[in-house]
Amino acid sequence: MVVSAEVLLQESIIEALRQCMNDGSLPLSAVPDDIVIEKPKNPSHGDWSTNAALRIVKHLPGRTPMDIAQTVVAHIPEHTAFSSMEVVPPGFINARLSEEFIAAQLQEMYNSPRLGVPEADDPLTVVVDYSAPNVAKEMHVGHLRSTIIGDALTRILTFLGHTVIRENHIGDWGTPFGMLIEHLIDVGDAEGLEELSVGELGAFYRQARTTFEGNPAFQERSRRRVVLLQSGDPATLKLWRTLVDASLDAFETIYSELGVLLTREDVAGESQYNDGLAQVVSDLRSWNLLVESDGAQCVFPPGFFNRDGSPLPLIIQKSDGGYGYAATDLATIRDRVDRLHADRMLYVVGMPQSQHFAMVFAVASMAGWLPSSVEATHVAFGHMLGTDHKMFKSRSGNTFQLQRLIDEAVDRARTAVVERNPELGREECESIARMVGIGAMKYADLSNDRTRDYVFDLDRMLSFEGNTAPYLQYAHARIRSVFRKGNVSPADTVPSLPAHAPAERALALHILSLESVLADVARSCRPHTLCTYLYELSSLFTAFYEQCPILKAATPDERAVRLALAHLTGRVLHEGLGLLGIAAPDQM
Repeated sequence: MVVSAEVLLQESIIEALRQCMNDGSLPLSAVPDDIVIEKPKNPSHGDWSTNAALRIVKHLPGRTPMDIAQTVVAHIPEHTAFSSMEVVPPGFINARLSEEFIAAQLQEMYNSPRLGVPEADDPLTVVVDYSAPNVAKEMHVGHLRSTIIGDALTRILTFLGHTVIRENHIGDWGTPFGMLIEHLIDVGDAEGLEELSVGELGAFYRQARTTFEGNPAFQERSRRRVVLLQSGDPATLKLWRTLVDASLDAFETIYSELGVLLTREDVAGESQYNDGLAQVVSDLRSWNLLVESDGAQCVFPPGFFNRDGSPLPLIIQKSDGGYGYAATDLATIRDRVDRLHADRMLYVVGMPQSQHFAMVFAVASMAGWLPSSVEATHVAFGHMLGTDHKMFKSRSGNTFQLQRLIDEAVDRARTAVVERNPELGREECESIARMVGIGAMKYADLSNDRTRDYVFDLDRMLSFEGNTAPYLQYAHARIRSVFRKGNVSPADTVPSLPAHAPAERALALHILSLESVLADVARSCRPHTLCTYLYELSSLFTAFYEQCPILKAATPDERAVRLALAHLTGRVLHEGLGLLGIAAPDQM
């Protein structure tokens, strides 16, 4: 089993502090819970460092951080993992790992099909709500971030042993469907289906909207059709199902091209919860949580206010009797807790909805539908911007269709791949171009802190230099080429000796951080942490590749160690990129 040096040091510090408390050398009432273990920026300061003494000094008047640090180090149990513990001003404790420990951990990781990453001891049932396009509308760039971030989190949580339930909460219900169904009737079922089947969802919706806005009679028909839909009229439901199925076909095409996990079986649209909306209202009313405001039925969760300081309502039922998004979201929470037995729910939705979800979660807690044992998290993300740093739009000013964006990324990737390797066959070139183009789009999104806006720039994304998917993919391909050139099988490499050269040691230490990085992503829902880890891994491998001859190493033992490090790096890159939903080609 691979042991996290970070956790090991933290446990050693905690055990030392307990001993100090017991013998009175540090008269603390409790071990502080804000002890930080981190990697020093300067490798000469050790492999891991802690600021424990700086945290403790505020609880011990008259003592200095240096004094406290020295007392702690004196009480740290001896462990073969650490070759040294050093106290440096103003009171940091720097630890250096032993070469034997590093070699043993590399061996464990090398022999593990999971790269030494254990599955969760207490696995959770996690519902991940992501993508959520609208029926009869084409997917556009606004859906890209939710789809990609949600898919990466799903992959990572599944890898860590949790039961992950994907839910695509599509917009498939509500007043617009009266308009869309009437337009389908007007153009004729056959013609309408043909139009939808060739992917012209946007055109179909725009035509329906244009007719609705300019034709009062059509407006009235649409309103009547909504009533029929909501009352369960069979003929209307059949037409509605036609629209939904055609849209799902179009969505599945996009998901397939992007290489995301969502399928038709993961769809949990708004319509699925329609029958539970009246019960939501009834229950909230029976518990005296509903308040009428301007004719609407609302809940006023504490702590939320308008700009003028007055309490902010969460509208459950509109004044006309229709239900707001909040009612559907509350019914969804009830279903996920009661039927799916969710321990954790992740809502991968844009930042503008932060207040909405905070209020929904608050009301669900007030009603008892969201118990304290269940975690609900809004995994918020910022906007995707164009190179002009404004909201990403097409040249005509319209929202950019996602399919067009995918096609352009693959086209540009194809050009780049051909320029770098003109000898590739046509089919192979096409396959690699798709891996590179789609990978570039995904990585550019995931490598940025999701809470921030980022600039969508295909030229930068497709660069083979810097923190990009092509740079990581090329690092993996270069590792595979080493084994091809040397006619060596990875099975013949064994990391039996410690890594001595600085570049070897730095690469080895970084490889061993994989488990803690994945644990952090699972906890924080920030995939950019894994991206940063993989980029740094690729950069360290580049330095190792340039400074440490592999196939022409000085001795057989040195060659074996370096081949093993290269192979392990390749495996981590392949697995890490895969957890982000990005392919790792064997050659580029």
